[in-house]
Amino acid sequence: MKKYLFSFIILLALTLIMMPGQSIAYAKPDKPTLNPNRILNVAHRGASGHAPEHTLPAYRIGEQMHADYIEIDLQMTKDGVLIAMHDETVDRTTNGTGAVKDFTLAEIKQLDAGSWFNTMYPDQADQAYVGLEVPTLEEIIDEHGRGSRYYIETKSPDVYPGMEEELLRILHKHKLIGPNGPSSKVLLQSFSSESLEIINSMNPNIPLVQLISYTAPAVITDEELNEIKEYAIGIGASYTRIDREYVQKVREHDLLMHPYTVNNEEDMNQVLDWGATGMFTNYPDRLKNVLRDR
Repeated sequence: MKKYLFSFIILLALTLIMMPGQSIAYAKPDKPTLNPNRILNVAHRGASGHAPEHTLPAYRIGEQMHADYIEIDLQMTKDGVLIAMHDETVDRTTNGTGAVKDFTLAEIKQLDAGSWFNTMYPDQADQAYVGLEVPTLEEIIDEHGRGSRYYIETKSPDVYPGMEEELLRILHKHKLIGPNGPSSKVLLQSFSSESLEIINSMNPNIPLVQLISYTAPAVITDEELNEIKEYAIGIGASYTRIDREYVQKVREHDLLMHPYTVNNEEDMNQVLDWGATGMFTNYPDRLKNVLRDR
């Protein structure tokens, strides 16, 4: 009897759902969240105060210094491969010249991505940095695996059509995306709200951070924060352009605040006093010490 009663209830529910003129309302999935009480130590371009930025040694040192995330800026080669590089051109951090989009991966791999660091920072120079290659995103993930966490930025996505799709393909392939924020091994960020909204439309479970650039002291409205909150869990902005009032306003909207790029301990303490929930630093060892002593 119970079996038939249960079947009748199911049939009745389906009939009501399918009645003409009736629409089905689907619940919007909850936005992924992270614990706001855990201060995130993000190794900016790897531990880039200790080794050439966006190279495997910089990422290794960031991990050794117990950063919570290693940050990876993405550009895309002529043949569609995502590589770790901050600038749209190779000029600053390699011995080459020209736009990344005009190089194939094979050509990028011929460049020296480490010697510039020895010249610019002789006190940190290491012969092992000479001839370092520009790593691909997959090479970084292959080395660090699912035991690490990655804070990845889509740089200049308007220059690289399909960047978001390729990024998500790689993240899915390596099982770095979970069913919610805490289970994911990635945070994705961009100055481009369009890029973040593309990612959100493809997978709403990925936690996103909206980067904002200010040329003057930062001001943000409730309307802007509410719009950002529709697709992102946090904001990143230069710590030199924000203040306590800005951070508190962001936090009042239940958004995380991750300022960049904070390199001395006095500034780290100030940013934490404002209420930031993490920060980018070239020196994750310094931030680790600050957090330990607070």
